[in-house]
Amino acid sequence: MTQKLTPDELTSALAPLIRTGWQLNDQRSKIEKVFKFANFPEAFAFMTRSAFYAEKWDHHPDWSNSYNSVTVVLTTHDIGGLGELDIKLASKMDKLV
Repeated sequence: MTQKLTPDELTSALAPLIRTGWQLNDQRSKIEKVFKFANFPEAFAFMTRSAFYAEKWDHHPDWSNSYNSVTVVLTTHDIGGLGELDIKLASKMDKLV
């Protein structure tokens, strides 16, 4: 099982993600981002590309799609907060846009 990031680790790991639009919730247990695309097929294609990594890493996001936007929420439920896989998947998603 993965470990919950310490406050210092979380601050360090989130710095580049915050610059790309990820937001940390008030409880410091989840990160969220809304990805916008030109149309529905582009949004769906992003979800498909992301799903391959989520499945490979056995770490699945909470997400929703509405036409050209995809809202992603990441947390590790087993540890009650953010772990390395959340940061890894968020970083990968940023690269898949």
